[in-house]
Amino acid sequence: MIRGLEESTFEDEIRSVEAARGGADVPAGLDVLPAGPFLAALLSSIEVSDLSGHDRVVVLRARRRMVSHYQAQVYADMASVSDFLEQDFAGDLELAFDATSAEIRAALCLTRRAADHELDLAVTLRDRLPSVWAVFERGDLDTPRAKTIIRGTEHLSESAARMVADLILVDAVDLTTGQIAARLRKLCIDVDPDDAAGRYDTAVEDRHVELRPNPDSTAWLAGFNLPPDRAAQAVDRINRLAQHLRGRDETRTIDQLRADIFLDLLCDGFHPADTGKQRGGSVHIRVDLTTLTGLADRAGDLAGYGPVIADIARQTADQNRNGIWEFVVTDPDTGQPVGVGVTRRRPTAQQQRIIRAHSPHCVMKGCLIHGIHADLDHTVDWAKGGPTTTFNIDPNCRHDHRIKHQCGWTYQKLPNGHHQWTSRLGHTYTNKPEPP
Repeated sequence: MIRGLEESTFEDEIRSVEAARGGADVPAGLDVLPAGPFLAALLSSIEVSDLSGHDRVVVLRARRRMVSHYQAQVYADMASVSDFLEQDFAGDLELAFDATSAEIRAALCLTRRAADHELDLAVTLRDRLPSVWAVFERGDLDTPRAKTIIRGTEHLSESAARMVADLILVDAVDLTTGQIAARLRKLCIDVDPDDAAGRYDTAVEDRHVELRPNPDSTAWLAGFNLPPDRAAQAVDRINRLAQHLRGRDETRTIDQLRADIFLDLLCDGFHPADTGKQRGGSVHIRVDLTTLTGLADRAGDLAGYGPVIADIARQTADQNRNGIWEFVVTDPDTGQPVGVGVTRRRPTAQQQRIIRAHSPHCVMKGCLIHGIHADLDHTVDWAKGGPTTTFNIDPNCRHDHRIKHQCGWTYQKLPNGHHQWTSRLGHTYTNKPEPP
């Protein structure tokens, strides 16, 4: 008897499902049915080619839940093999790990490195982060997102890692791996600010620049472990100069312009396009009021980079190097802006600052493009009578702006500040603002 089907065989369940379905539509509730034998039976009875475009997406998501469910069980099986061999080796964990990895490598045709990695992941999920495994096994979390949570918490103590995992799991189902990674960095700072500050100081001590050759005879030049505020300022300066040079007679792409400006600034110390308006990059920081005043050490958000430790957030809001420094101060409980400011005047309207303060990123679900690099788009098009007000304008990156206008997507801003998108196939997706 298959676990979970108490009074019927798997084949009987399939026949009952087929009889219940009748037509070509997917069964009601399929999109929220948890992974398990009954969902597997439902999916086995569905012919996708008979479905509407809307229902094909429902089936796609259901099958993905089943994949996650089975993958979690594969990891549980790996961990159980490890348990068995630990008994054989009388508690010698290192030898038991090697023996288990060898068994998995041979059984699944993996390389030694891959087998070691998969076994370590399996044991970590079961023993260190059981709540992540439970959501994974339920089908609500896929392998890439589970791995992102593991990597993002591996430097924490087990108790702190479990605390952060429980916090991120509240929203992880609706987040991309990039969003999860960014929120994990913030949560890790908030849970243990002293540890975060220590790791930052250690990393900055190891800052360096590397030059490496490429197989095509080009070169690869990068700086590592740089202070994020200065790195963001440098990137913004390059972007500003590149945008200034774009014109009718310029044949280089924007990426080629950035690369050439990067080398010009390093080799010559200046760039011909570096006028008063472009000199010095701008830095945009979002920090809550209690952190700004030194009463707390919550993470700030540096545009184009992500979460930074409290000291960096306070310094960025307070300092004025040669560039432009813009900051948004938020309420620590609601995350809503309570003040915006610049340490030097810049040619931007107050209205634009308010819009980007309320929506610091592109408002498309899953997009991490920062608002300062996005278009300001009318929710209700201006050509259709949409007003130019802060409530009717949101940041949309160029790609998602095009999706909205050319691919049949629409969105509306909800009273709670969320953005609800409707796809061409009729599915709705809600983009929620990041927590304070």
